[in-house]
Amino acid sequence: MHTTTAVRRPTRPVVRVAGRMHERFDEILTPEALDFLAALHHRFSSRRHELLAKRAKRLKDYSLGTNPDFLPGTAHIRADRSWRVVGSANAPGLQDRRVEITGPTDRKMTVNALNSTAKVWLADFEDATSPTWQNVVGGQLSLFDAIRGQIDFTSPEGKQYALRTKELAELPTIVPRPRGWHLPEKHLVFTDDSNRTEDTSGSLVDFGLFFFHNAKELIARGRGPYFYIPKLESHLEARLWNDVFTFAEHALGLDIGTIRATVLIETLPAAFEIDEILYEMRDHITGINAGRWDYIFSVIKVFRERGAKNVLPDRSCITMEVPFTHAYAQLLVKTAHARGAYAIGGMSAFIPNRRDPEVTERAFQQVSADKRREAEAGYDGTWVAHPDLIPYAQAEFDAVLGERPNQVERQLDDVSIGQSDLLNFQATPGEVTEAGLRDNVSVGIRYIESWLRGVGAAALDNLMEDAATAEISRTQIWQWLHYQTVTAEGNAITRERVQQIIDGVVSELQRFDGDRFDDAVQVFAQVALDKPFLPFLTTEAYRRYLATDVVTPEPLTDEAAGLVEPQPANRG
Repeated sequence: MHTTTAVRRPTRPVVRVAGRMHERFDEILTPEALDFLAALHHRFSSRRHELLAKRAKRLKDYSLGTNPDFLPGTAHIRADRSWRVVGSANAPGLQDRRVEITGPTDRKMTVNALNSTAKVWLADFEDATSPTWQNVVGGQLSLFDAIRGQIDFTSPEGKQYALRTKELAELPTIVPRPRGWHLPEKHLVFTDDSNRTEDTSGSLVDFGLFFFHNAKELIARGRGPYFYIPKLESHLEARLWNDVFTFAEHALGLDIGTIRATVLIETLPAAFEIDEILYEMRDHITGINAGRWDYIFSVIKVFRERGAKNVLPDRSCITMEVPFTHAYAQLLVKTAHARGAYAIGGMSAFIPNRRDPEVTERAFQQVSADKRREAEAGYDGTWVAHPDLIPYAQAEFDAVLGERPNQVERQLDDVSIGQSDLLNFQATPGEVTEAGLRDNVSVGIRYIESWLRGVGAAALDNLMEDAATAEISRTQIWQWLHYQTVTAEGNAITRERVQQIIDGVVSELQRFDGDRFDDAVQVFAQVALDKPFLPFLTTEAYRRYLATDVVTPEPLTDEAAGLVEPQPANRG
């Protein structure tokens, strides 16, 4: 006679830890916080998957000849000039955003960013962070400690870092950026009440852990739960975020609108839905940001197979002054200000080098010119990646803003941007060169190597590179290969030619113990040379190389399975 063991089926959704527990992880991955994540996933996971499927279909439609355009079904929202977003009203710390510093959430960066003179710190769990399990939870610990004035750091060389004050309201306003909707978190596993199991959403994990632990503490210390939202491709994805915010506010007993978001307009489809995105998030949104590097990546991705006439030149030629990026930048300011939202400028990649005065001076000049252009174009603030750049960016915005916290009142009524302006790629000046091809290979491989080691923001050739710029590098090569583009020097770009360059770049690398160059070359070859085209290099690289700290989750306890009543959560 055979017997079977019954599988315990939870009577309520649960999230279990499938990553190894390290020092202090239990302070973030508390039972109550995991219950909150489970509630978020139970409510919103299916919609997330549906929207990602819509993304994939849309991208295929574009490759088959459909052009992105303003939506006819939402024309009434664009035509109604009466509605406005909540903006920065009753959002302490978000009134003046003229200079924001960005960077990952490791402890050193956290202290340095908060000790800077920037108005806002974008605490990045996304493109500037490699999503190792240690970085994901360690970053939450950094923010948890910083908000409570208890963070410090000692470098391997013995240098000590500490906050200049424990008064949160006297430091740059903390605005985390969770991962995009497409990225999973494999170290936390969601099981619903029908015993269906899946990876959790990186977006909901990053948002949920930060909000659950810190929302009420932030309010008590004169700030609030604020977020940057990346990689949106439609107003329906914005609606999902808005519903997540409302659900989270209800769960913690906070007023609707307590959460404030700034949305990055960094995909080509989103540029055609700025009004609709603002409308969907009008109770929570304060502004929109010109995520220039991801935007350029998105343009190449969408039009990668739409004819050689749409092939763009070297990355260095694609500035914010070429026709299609200039149109995008103008549309962003015009639409934001018409709805009472801030327009925040993007990142100049140039960074100083304290060991090289000439490089440093060039960075200061480049950043000053870039920020002068943004301030004069109507932007209310901008990003920098290094504390030494803050005075140069601020000087340009001070010259335009004076004592005003912003210039939202500046309406660009004389600006008219249509579909043809946003899709005017053929007017981009410049050429594809041998140097540009080699730079793309070199930057792509070196950045991916850094990312695989857990470093998501890498200073390469005096430029700050992150996942977005690496995406441009590999996507340009994919497109140039697709059309066997001929360089200015007269050489066709073939797979064999690119492989020769890869081999040459690798031969010149300075190897070191623990480097990941061999893995990086494999990833780069897959995402730049192979078909089918992968929408994001990080998804496959994450699955193969970063989701390595996964273990079998702990068995469900009776409480987790819903077989006994859970204890009340101590939230916020």
